[in-house]
Amino acid sequence: MTKNSTKGIGDENETLAVRFLIQNGYTIVERNYYARKLGEIDIIASKDKVLHFIEVKSANADFDPIYNITPSKVRKVINSAYYFLKERKLGMAFCIDALIIRKNNIEFIENITL
Repeated sequence: MTKNSTKGIGDENETLAVRFLIQNGYTIVERNYYARKLGEIDIIASKDKVLHFIEVKSANADFDPIYNITPSKVRKVINSAYYFLKERKLGMAFCIDALIIRKNNIEFIENITL
């Protein structure tokens, strides 16, 4: 896989996202969690006894990656989050967040479902 492939760029930006989260006091619980038939969660992190299910979107082109966060994608992340909590038998507070990377500039948006 080349560094310039879509997956390579996505992996590189997810690594930037993880580094950003750790620097801001988050603990990474899991990366690329896959809930069968529901979808994938890019990063699951915790901070202050709250689980954060984080969707990472990035683009190196002129297109703003925030527009890739659609209502359908948010529903999939929510359903996958509930599946994760049930599977792990966790009853804790959680939120759905987005981490947008634009040419190495990072914007973290908490509670995108509000």
